[in-house]
Amino acid sequence: MSMIWDQFKELIFQFLVQIQGHVGDWGMSIIVLTVLVRLALTPLTIKQTRSTYEMQRIQPKIKELQKKYANDKEKLQEETLKFYQENKVNPLSGCLPMLLQMPLLFALYQVIGGTKAKPGLLMAYLTKTGTIGKFYFLIPDISHTPSSVFSDRGLVAALPYIVLVVLFGLSVWLPQALMPGEKQQKIMGAYMAALMLFFGWTAPAGVLLYWDISSLWGVIQQQLTLKFAKNEQPQKAVAAEEPAPTPKNQQAAPQKAKKKKKKKK
Repeated sequence: MSMIWDQFKELIFQFLVQIQGHVGDWGMSIIVLTVLVRLALTPLTIKQTRSTYEMQRIQPKIKELQKKYANDKEKLQEETLKFYQENKVNPLSGCLPMLLQMPLLFALYQVIGGTKAKPGLLMAYLTKTGTIGKFYFLIPDISHTPSSVFSDRGLVAALPYIVLVVLFGLSVWLPQALMPGEKQQKIMGAYMAALMLFFGWTAPAGVLLYWDISSLWGVIQQQLTLKFAKNEQPQKAVAAEEPAPTPKNQQAAPQKAKKKKKKKK
């Protein structure tokens, strides 16, 4: 297992090296990696957003079932599962895109970061070649963490890294805030965002850059998907209200049309 993990990290590192050779910038190579990952996950993330939206939409009915079968947990579970199936909602589908990204995030953390005593692949490569892992003029070195820059060079030098940390916290909070849902869930999202600030403070800037760009992509995709889902909702409601065509209805339709024409005359 350890060998597979090391090979995975080596693959990511070599990809970054190859992209950096073409674009001439380490930060941009991470952005290219981010875009490719998000493109690959697009079908799943669209499904995730739709599923989350549908979960929020049917929440009142779920609460009704919880009240109705409050004293019968087995029946409640059975009816809830049946209701999910009837509405084609999978409550677990929202977790999959995040779970698929976690190995990449941890691998990036180890590839980009590290210490002088135990450097990651990128840090060791930069030291060996005497180059700097810059992101144009925005981030001096993506292999450094905000905390290390702040302690070594002070607040002014750490400002670009602090911006990445703040964006990291916002990237956790914003999708929750924009998604329809209960106030309690949004408060939990805010607490989670605050906790992520502590993680971001000690994370390599390259990892923060990956997450910030990925989240920006995710928010834009989320809003577009929600817009389409909300537009489809009235159409579904109208379709559900219209009676299904029967031979009797089909025969009656031309007669109604003729009566309307006679009235107009």
